[in-house]
Amino acid sequence: MTLADERVDAVRRFNRLYTRRIGVLEDGYLHSSYSLAEVRVLYELAHHASVTASQLASELALDAGYLSRILGKFAKHGLLEKTQSTRDAREWHLGLTADGHATFAPLEAAARDQIGALLAELPEPRQQQLMGAMEQIETLLGHVPDGTPPYILRDPQPGDFGWVVSRHGAIYAHEYGWDTHFEALVASIVGKFVEHYDPLLERCWIAERYGEPVGCVFLVKASRRVAKLRLFLVEPDARGLGLGSHMVQELLVFARAAGYRTVRLWTQSVLLAARHIYANAGFRLVAEEPHHSFGHDLVAETWELRL
Repeated sequence: MTLADERVDAVRRFNRLYTRRIGVLEDGYLHSSYSLAEVRVLYELAHHASVTASQLASELALDAGYLSRILGKFAKHGLLEKTQSTRDAREWHLGLTADGHATFAPLEAAARDQIGALLAELPEPRQQQLMGAMEQIETLLGHVPDGTPPYILRDPQPGDFGWVVSRHGAIYAHEYGWDTHFEALVASIVGKFVEHYDPLLERCWIAERYGEPVGCVFLVKASRRVAKLRLFLVEPDARGLGLGSHMVQELLVFARAAGYRTVRLWTQSVLLAARHIYANAGFRLVAEEPHHSFGHDLVAETWELRL
């Protein structure tokens, strides 16, 4: 069996599992007299102020003849109303009658109760994991729901600080060849942050996507008027989403509200993507110094932004 065959089998296995769990194979979906396809058409009619048959067929990827038979059944049962288009006499706008909405309402409630019961079987962490996995499937198959952000920013949770240290060590080793002294430096910065944390003047942001951390940035106190931006990281597969710029802007909003006059950061000249984000945010290079660290000859840079 080839790798492609194995992947096809895996997708089909998932489909069989899910369709069995939600009762798609039953004669009447949700114990009704309607099939899954018919309930799906009812759903679209209930959630559109006005829609044509051709739009429904395209949106649901249904054969026009099959859809016509479903709509005919709805019309026979008094569920469907049709309004002739004022723009084109050949076009009809479809919607549900009062009886149609009354028929759909208990089906919608039953569907929500069914999925609610399915989720209730899982503890909260598993529910979050499931939500992330489904979002990822949607995105990979080419659909991102309207208004769905590609990531969220949140406060750190247990395990996040270990992730910060581990991912800094792994990513910088892979992309720049830096040795374990860099990971040790990150660990010391994280340790000091946790030990001396001042919630009024300091903060850590963790970026999360599909339920997994994909980025971080820290603001730490240097003095009452000067703060430091530290440990800025974006996972490779989360780059290009505007995440890095968003985290820096959130940090600057917090810094201003905390009363800082200056935000300072220390970086290396080889970190081109990060330097670009800093420059776009208004930071300016104020000092450079060659040094040998993390197994390489580097040029350290100090950047500052006056708030």
